[in-house]
Amino acid sequence: MERFLMDEFVAWKDGPRRKPLILNGARQVGKTWLLKEFGRTQFENVAYVNLDDNPRMREQFELGYDIPRIVSAIQFETGEVVSEGGTLIVLDEIQACPKALTSLKYFCEDAPGYAVAAAGSLLGITVHEGSGYPVGKVNTFDLHPLSFREFLAATGNRPLCDLIDTGDTSLINGFSSKFVPLLRQYYYVGGMPEAVSVFLERGLLEDAREVQLEILRGYERDISKHLSRAETEYALAAWRSIPSHLGRENKKFVFSHIAQGARARNYQTGITWLTQAGITTLVRRISKPGIPLAPYAYDAAFKLFLVDVGLLGAMAQLDKETVVGGSEIFEEFKGSLTEQYVCQQLVSDCGLTPYYWSAENSSGEIDFLVQGANSVYAIEVKAEENLRAKSLRAFKESHPEIKSVRFSLSGYREQDWMRNVPLYAMSNMGLWG
Repeated sequence: MERFLMDEFVAWKDGPRRKPLILNGARQVGKTWLLKEFGRTQFENVAYVNLDDNPRMREQFELGYDIPRIVSAIQFETGEVVSEGGTLIVLDEIQACPKALTSLKYFCEDAPGYAVAAAGSLLGITVHEGSGYPVGKVNTFDLHPLSFREFLAATGNRPLCDLIDTGDTSLINGFSSKFVPLLRQYYYVGGMPEAVSVFLERGLLEDAREVQLEILRGYERDISKHLSRAETEYALAAWRSIPSHLGRENKKFVFSHIAQGARARNYQTGITWLTQAGITTLVRRISKPGIPLAPYAYDAAFKLFLVDVGLLGAMAQLDKETVVGGSEIFEEFKGSLTEQYVCQQLVSDCGLTPYYWSAENSSGEIDFLVQGANSVYAIEVKAEENLRAKSLRAFKESHPEIKSVRFSLSGYREQDWMRNVPLYAMSNMGLWG
């Protein structure tokens, strides 16, 4: 299965100022597989150590940061001869051994010839100030579920992926009849690698759903494993409320929708955990579209999305006929699934941090705002070909300096005040204007 991050790994390997690599990402997004595949294809051999259930190796790191001794221990543990430049050392689940995380600093300073890659599912949870995180001594990468472009490549549609990359709007519009069914398929299967893999084996959508439900159960086990009983109760309540929050016209996260009288302070730890674990994306409200956007963001007003559109469908118990075939009773939630998709692609394929805007005393809202190289983009999301964009137009009139984009199933078109970009081609930011 092709993951586009591999190209960045190859550039890291050949870079003149290479530091140890840390790969972040939620559980089940394919970190271990990608690092092993990177080692298999780009190095002579791979020395793989999983620190999650390996007290023998954790003890070696606890003894101190003598790199020759640590390398010898890795060789004895893995049975692989470790050479500088020829071996990829993989330290998996590195959050289970804080001293191993700190050792990356010494690999960087004392033994830069070794290629070391570490992966951690819960690094955002376990790493805090003063924990020994090797600030400035590592190169950090983030892995997400497969983007739609990666899904196209995985399903044997690499030419369509390449077509998106060309930015040829007339050709992109001309092949919408191929893109749209694949996009709806992606809404159901999502981008979790195992779900995509089992779907490809037999071409049955229901196979992907079984995997998705198991992943969701695994996430809930993680929550209960790492939080106290009270914190777990609040975190699970917030987690399980996400589909109902996104199903509302106003998708702002409202604590009273979880339980009557619910208070933000009770749920904040749980929501922070969900976000730091990478299984949710928190999209904060901004007060105005200034550059940079972050200083104008509110911590108290936000939307909460899942890490993957397929997982949202599984949580909402959407069947395959409803998602892929379409249904009148599905119309309202279809917008929620589409916003989840757009949020996911903004993060994974575009490398952007999404925000949103809403008026204080009216119903006006901009679904997403993102900051590009030198511009702020206001984004409106439409699930079908509905081209009304009243809120977006009003926002553009109030803030003429921003660029306005609408994502819909309609073809690419330019208007005097905005551009419409097909949902399936949104990853090509050159089309945004």
